[in-house]
Amino acid sequence: MTVPKEMPEKWARAGAPPSWSRKKPSWGTEEERRARANDREYNEKFQYASNCIKTSKYNILTFLPVNLFEQFQEVANTYFLFLLILQLIPQVSSLSWFTTIVPLVLVLAVTAVKDATDDYFRHKSDNQVNNRQSQVLIRGSLQQEPWMNVCVGDIIKLENNQFVAADLLLLSSSEPHGLCYIETAELDGETNMKVRQAIPVTSELGDISRLAKFDGEVVCEPPNNKLDRFSGTLYWKESKFPLSNQNMLLRGCVLRNTEWCFGLVVFAGPDTKLMQNSGRTKFKRTSIDRLMNTLVLWIFGFLVCMGVILAIGNAIWEHEVGTRFQAYLPWDEAVDSAFFSGFLSFWSYIIILNTVVPISLYVSVEVIRLGHSYFINWDKKMFCAKKRTPAEARTTTLSEELGQVEYVFSDKTGTLTQNIMVFSKCSVSGRSYGDVFDVLGHKAELGERPEPVDFSFNPLADKKFVFWDPSLLEAVKTGDPHAHEFFRLLSLCHTVMSEEKNEGELYYKAQSPDEGALVTAARNFGFVFRSRTPKTITVHEMGTAVTYQLLAILDFNNIRKRMSVIVRNPEGRIRLYCKGADTILLDRLHPSPQELLSTTTDHLNEYAGEGLRTLVLAYKDLDEEYYGGWAQRRLQASLAQDSREDRLASVYEEVESDMVLLGATAIEDKLQQGVPETIALLTLANIKIWVLTGDKQETAVNIGYSCKMLTDDMTEVFIVTGHTVLEVREELRKAREKMLDSPHAVGNGFTCPEKRSSAKLPSALEAVAGEYALVISGHSLAHALEADMELEFLETACACRAVICCRVTPLQKAQVVELVKKHKKAVTLAIGDGANDVSMIKTAHIGVGISGQEGIQAVLASDYSFSQFKFLQRLLLVHGRWSYLRMCKFLCYFFYKNFAFTMVHFWFGFFCGFSAQTVYDQYFITLYNIVYTSLPVLAMGVFDQDVPEQRSMEYPKLYEPGQLNLLFNKREFFICIAQGIYTSVLTFFIPYGVFAEATRDDGSQLADYQSFAVTVATSLVIVVSVQIGLDTGYWTAINHFFIWGSLAVYFAILFAMHSNGLFDMFPNQFRFVGNAQNTLAQPTVWLTITLTTAVCVMPVVAFRFLKLSLKPGLSDTVRYSQLVRKKQKAQHRCLRRVGRTSSRRSGYAFSHQEGFGELIMSGKNMRLSSLALAGFATRSSSSWLESLRRRKSDSAGSPSAGPDKPLKG
Repeated sequence: MTVPKEMPEKWARAGAPPSWSRKKPSWGTEEERRARANDREYNEKFQYASNCIKTSKYNILTFLPVNLFEQFQEVANTYFLFLLILQLIPQVSSLSWFTTIVPLVLVLAVTAVKDATDDYFRHKSDNQVNNRQSQVLIRGSLQQEPWMNVCVGDIIKLENNQFVAADLLLLSSSEPHGLCYIETAELDGETNMKVRQAIPVTSELGDISRLAKFDGEVVCEPPNNKLDRFSGTLYWKESKFPLSNQNMLLRGCVLRNTEWCFGLVVFAGPDTKLMQNSGRTKFKRTSIDRLMNTLVLWIFGFLVCMGVILAIGNAIWEHEVGTRFQAYLPWDEAVDSAFFSGFLSFWSYIIILNTVVPISLYVSVEVIRLGHSYFINWDKKMFCAKKRTPAEARTTTLSEELGQVEYVFSDKTGTLTQNIMVFSKCSVSGRSYGDVFDVLGHKAELGERPEPVDFSFNPLADKKFVFWDPSLLEAVKTGDPHAHEFFRLLSLCHTVMSEEKNEGELYYKAQSPDEGALVTAARNFGFVFRSRTPKTITVHEMGTAVTYQLLAILDFNNIRKRMSVIVRNPEGRIRLYCKGADTILLDRLHPSPQELLSTTTDHLNEYAGEGLRTLVLAYKDLDEEYYGGWAQRRLQASLAQDSREDRLASVYEEVESDMVLLGATAIEDKLQQGVPETIALLTLANIKIWVLTGDKQETAVNIGYSCKMLTDDMTEVFIVTGHTVLEVREELRKAREKMLDSPHAVGNGFTCPEKRSSAKLPSALEAVAGEYALVISGHSLAHALEADMELEFLETACACRAVICCRVTPLQKAQVVELVKKHKKAVTLAIGDGANDVSMIKTAHIGVGISGQEGIQAVLASDYSFSQFKFLQRLLLVHGRWSYLRMCKFLCYFFYKNFAFTMVHFWFGFFCGFSAQTVYDQYFITLYNIVYTSLPVLAMGVFDQDVPEQRSMEYPKLYEPGQLNLLFNKREFFICIAQGIYTSVLTFFIPYGVFAEATRDDGSQLADYQSFAVTVATSLVIVVSVQIGLDTGYWTAINHFFIWGSLAVYFAILFAMHSNGLFDMFPNQFRFVGNAQNTLAQPTVWLTITLTTAVCVMPVVAFRFLKLSLKPGLSDTVRYSQLVRKKQKAQHRCLRRVGRTSSRRSGYAFSHQEGFGELIMSGKNMRLSSLALAGFATRSSSSWLESLRRRKSDSAGSPSAGPDKPLKG
């Protein structure tokens, strides 16, 4: 990935906890912040954090000791170090030290190199950010200083398109009245411009000399994570001036369309609001890792038990029998009793039996995970050709966790949507426009439509705007008064700014993409908003310039959910134009005519059914006398000292009544391609999706319907908007009661108590049969996340199929994820594309970053990244499921083969006087896990699959075993151990029984130690090779090569070690010349090996055959259906497009805060730069969810019953 020169900061890089070069205030917790301009000596006494960041963990001196210390925190590494120390003691060790030290050093070295590489890039990233240059005012002149040298109280200069270095109080700018424009995508995910303004007293400080003399002191709140709030006071010239969030430039923002500005540093480094919201990086471990640590401890306990049993046996044997053979088998000099002999025997057996958990297990796991990560990186179906962006696995430790996800937490803007608004349809005076019909009167699909509308008649039209219905343009051209008034309203009722760089090249600067889309639509249909002054708006209506006198702007806010302007046209007529949420505006219309209202309502339902964001347009004529009185009342309300907002709202309510309905608009917030399909598939896979967004409720709910998270088939959608603890608790209680009282609910008589312990989750609520959804606002969520209510919220939310949290802060996103992690014990995945998603991404078990329009902060903090949300289905249902399946099969087989190998020593101990004599020679012990059995199991762990990728997508229910942790758990572990012990018993006792009576071809006794060792070792290698052949579900050339190649290598090495050549070179090491050749030349030996293999394998084959016949799993049934498909011609069915009818929903999403009507009327923002609006494209999506739902039961049942009906993703 190529990183642009002006890249977003990387302090949130994944895998490294931020460690700040910060001095803590000696006087304790900071209660308020004091910063005096141009006075470093004064500010330094508070010991505020510097602006330097440090995400690296090591330096040259600390790397080796710290890294080794971290690695030996792993139980396994400490265990093998302990074994190595034991093997260096001659009285204890019966194996050479190299059998342990070589693999241990290899593992430590590989891990150290990986950690050093990661930390090098962290150092590089830190240096890049810390050494960015900033212009700092020092001793009366601007000097270039690195970011890390910027201090609280410094005045710095920013220029256009530069990142803000710290949280600044805006002092002055190149724009009139101290205005400046910023892009906050790195903070809140919104790409539209925001306006900030310096307070009047400092806005004139534009030159260096005056700024150098500025000695104002800011007293404000301490560092916090609230992005939308700032409270402080500026003390200067014996006066004090209130400060708000509108005066602040936050770190992470980018200065746009402003030549320069000056700011006073208030918060730096970790104290900035961006970093206060960037949760701490946590080391992520998979559930299998945690289980393996537990199992290793259990195995170690089992190992100790075996050692104790054999040690006791040794002590008894030496006491009862060994003392009689002192002349032939004398004790070592250090051994003076049978008890001490048993004590030494205990440690000897600990060394011999340690292979139940070989270090090669951990190496193999890392190799398999690395292979899985490369498969993700190489997946061409997750490559975005448009952006030239491949999927990237940024970590290699979480691959199998992708197959166990139960909860997905998603951002909205830029993750589910493209953040591109398109004017899609409209209703004008009872007629709907936007659909295209063919000659038979059927609605034409996107691919069947003719050419889009030609706007060439309009030289000021936006070339990127696309509309498909030519009848609307015909209505405008023929002078339809309703159509003219419709677009006149759109061209006048807004707060958009316009700039014309070249003749005919208009650029609109909109507070929200919605407004930009509406004004652009009016522009293309001949009503071109050209310019504005504080008191006028100029519109080119069908080529004629018309200037309207702007009398008032009744601004939008979250309570009013509408916006109005009052204008006087050139003829002197005063008219109010209003646009707003349909739920609000329709109640304020004149009672007649009802027919128009009914028709428009039907159109709104139709638009909402397609997931479009709707607005209603209306107007009202005002006479001079009424307007004069109303304007006076408005002035009095605006000057009121108390309840100003309530008084203004009352005055606005008065004039916005008895309006005349003009029509409605429908805007498409373009979803990313494949979002509805992805959400539907993940839902069928029993994955719950929660949307956590900073956007407003109406917007989020609309997107919920557009992407099919919310549907009209749902039993009920609960909306929680309480402002107090009691209100929120009551709304949650009512929601639970409705779910339990619903006729869809289970009749178990369950009553929901107010408080439940986490041990009781999941509750009976989750058994209700109806489909519910929960929508909760940010201020309600703040109360719901309190300690005494969080379980009530979680219980209610988890009983719902979909959850949407609106207006949430980045930290609240992380808190919601942490809540689910803490109480549900489920694997969580968070996906987002902006810096406001970093906390959530870091908190979840798995973090996914979308490399989209909002920088790369989310990608840097993520574990996996790709460019489109739709790739999530492939990441989870294919790569995740396969990774989990492969890892589970690998672990089951690995523990099986090692217990089968190791337990033979245990049985042999009863026949060798418990002397810690090994059955096999030490070379076989060394090579068994490294050479003979390592590659076949690696091949299975990397390449195996139960069903092809297409079937994984068609049958999402195949994903559920990972969620339920069915393939590798404590039960499966004990089954593997039991099978391994069973194999070890037969592998030892069948050859032992045969050799007791068998003879060679020449009649001599067959039994001797070396012949027995060769027979047992050969039997074991063949048995475990046959077993992995049975376990392999997907054969590749690599599997064949590794399995049969490992057998060939075993025999090659076996014959080589018993050859004359090695004996001649190393006579003391390879003393048994010709033993292997002589032993394996005996038919009795091969019959013994064959019998052992058959007895070991046949029960496994019989069990699997019966299980497949009597109780097949879903994957078994899918494989069978695949065989049927090969014999039949697949029948493809077209999924018909199904529209959705629903109640109206408003999409009136202007901005995160109130508009800037007052600012426009003041004339303070008349000098503006350009903002090129994003291009528009039409959406093509199909309503196939009903078909998916009809097949939901089939996917969970028997796919073989209908092999020709695959679930298409």
